[in-house]
Amino acid sequence: MDLKVVCVLSVTLIIALSTLAEGAAPPTRCQCKLSPKERKNCGYPGISAAQCKKIGCCFNASAPGVPWCFTPKPKKVKKMCPNDPYSRINCGHPGITARDCTRKGCCFKAHPAGVPWCFYHRVVEE
Repeated sequence: MDLKVVCVLSVTLIIALSTLAEGAAPPTRCQCKLSPKERKNCGYPGISAAQCKKIGCCFNASAPGVPWCFTPKPKKVKKMCPNDPYSRINCGHPGITARDCTRKGCCFKAHPAGVPWCFYHRVVEE
């Protein structure tokens, strides 16, 4: 495996493990903007706001009769082809055509030399 790939995978693994050790990442404000009718229970009776947020849920105690600790909306993500040619992660093989590359669901740019021309998308949050 390429050294860059090993480094990226190592950093990703470390971040994922540290997130598990600390609890779930807190949701964003946009993820918690749900009408009271849309809320799905995420906690247990009597859960505090801090405990709710620690497990990755939203907390809002302003509406009686509905869950105060509730499941957030999923994060919106989109795929993008990286602009930096030196951050590309190979998705093909030498000589792969643009057509074969895009059939695999990857990005293709036949320049510059010395970097993968067929490479994976980056997933970014909107």
